[in-house]
Amino acid sequence: MNLKYEGKTKNVYKLPNHQVLLKFKDDVTGENGVFDPGANTVGLTIEGAGKSGLRMTKHFFEVLAQKGVETHYVSADLDEVSMVVKEAQTFGKGLEVICRFRAVGSFFRRYGAYVTEGQALNSFVEVTIKDDERCDPTISDDALDILGILTKEEYVILKNKTKEICHIIKDELASKGLDLYDIKLEFGRDAVTKEIILIDEISGGNMRVYKQGTYLPPLDLEKEFLG
Repeated sequence: MNLKYEGKTKNVYKLPNHQVLLKFKDDVTGENGVFDPGANTVGLTIEGAGKSGLRMTKHFFEVLAQKGVETHYVSADLDEVSMVVKEAQTFGKGLEVICRFRAVGSFFRRYGAYVTEGQALNSFVEVTIKDDERCDPTISDDALDILGILTKEEYVILKNKTKEICHIIKDELASKGLDLYDIKLEFGRDAVTKEIILIDEISGGNMRVYKQGTYLPPLDLEKEFLG
């Protein structure tokens, strides 16, 4: 296979017919050996994290497909810990879209003077630029438009798709008594149709989920949710 890109938590290989293969790793983001879905660096390696992330991702992408939501997902192979997806073009050098249902993580660190930890945020959508050197700064729709990364019309589409997808994920988790506090998604343009679609993964490594007020780390979340 032709290695296209080596990422923090996945390697990306080019396939024919505008498809790529994502090979999941056991590396997770964090700092000082502590997992943090919002971190810019690989903080630790957890055995089984790759397969756990893929199991969650496969489940959620298949749920979204059933509900008619367009994504890059084609198929997944749990034994090979890999996923085949449609090729997609990123916005600029990449954007991350965070949907926040409660004030935790970096949101609480930034705005702690105005909110209490865990305060409800009504599915607030926040966009950051993927830029490790500058710690993934947040960016507004005006700035995205000025910089030629995303038009204001595209930003509205991105925001609406984020809310729709995240409410589906939140409801799925709630069916097992789990509470989604925040989640990080990525979007891109389908390489063929140019439609804005959900890309990357949907796993415990991209979200903060609590059970009866107690945070569940990614592997514990997967076991609790999928059994």
